[in-house]
Amino acid sequence: MRKMLDFLKSVRAEWFKVVWPSRDSVVRATIMILIFSAVAALFFFVVDSVLNAIVGWVF
Repeated sequence: MRKMLDFLKSVRAEWFKVVWPSRDSVVRATIMILIFSAVAALFFFVVDSVLNAIVGWVF
């Protein structure tokens, strides 16, 4: 039981050491992820369309 209390005390101590990101940095990171995802989706769409056209032309 003593080990469990020590563990919970150390968890609580670590919890107060956490540095949470600001709202501005979270919004900025989210926008960057959405833009990167859109660019990646567009890239794969173009590559898939080109490969599909090549396969359709060959066969």
